[in-house]
Amino acid sequence: MNLFSDYHMHPQGHRVQRYTQELLQPWADSARKRGLIDIAFTDHDRYHAGIDFAEIDRLRERNPDLRIRAGIEVDNDPVHSPAGRKWIEQNWDRLDFVLGSVHFLDRADQMFDSVPHGAVQFEGRNIDEIYADYFRRVRGLIESGLVDALAHLDLIKIHGHRPKADIAALVNETLESIRARNVAVELSTAGWRKPVNELYPSDPIIKSATEKGIPFTTASDAHSYVQVGENFDRLSRKMAELDIRQVCVFKKHKRIDVPLQL
Repeated sequence: MNLFSDYHMHPQGHRVQRYTQELLQPWADSARKRGLIDIAFTDHDRYHAGIDFAEIDRLRERNPDLRIRAGIEVDNDPVHSPAGRKWIEQNWDRLDFVLGSVHFLDRADQMFDSVPHGAVQFEGRNIDEIYADYFRRVRGLIESGLVDALAHLDLIKIHGHRPKADIAALVNETLESIRARNVAVELSTAGWRKPVNELYPSDPIIKSATEKGIPFTTASDAHSYVQVGENFDRLSRKMAELDIRQVCVFKKHKRIDVPLQL
């Protein structure tokens, strides 16, 4: 199947960098090189000061063969997300796409998914309780009504920790919340370059989401333009294996389901 969209990209990386053509054009060039035609910039909400909608419009004019979406990733950062969410609300009509994620557990000063340092947050802890806490936070984000899709749904597995308990009920409750809010779930190749070395989300979660009719986006979580569309050939094979035949894209928060070409 020919994958054509990448809906998780961070031109700023992990710092404020003002959007300019010099910053953004390499991302458009990389997308084109990978055969992508629909991309979304989704920098973290804590770096919203760098986002310039006029520069995105200029980029669109310079690259008419690409559909370039203005997006952002909102998470549960206890320090910065309140301001980020306010910015999203103020700029809702200028945004095409809002991606939601959970990166923080009990520590306000460190994302649990930072590699390798975030792994210390799991040491000596009850992993079952951490999983339950994580998915509770995901449901809270869904219920905020701010997100169009969820990023790396089972990010909690990033360091390779697996629960001893069956989490099917926990996942089902979360997927029911996703379906009730009409939210999409991304298929993220980023997990293949992390310690867990596994697609986000796992096959059982993808199968359950498919049974519930939950739509999917495709994503690389690129923090450099060279990572745009990374491992999409592998993702395409996985999607064929799981009988996923369409993906969704967004324009002004309106979801568009697109069949995939074989």
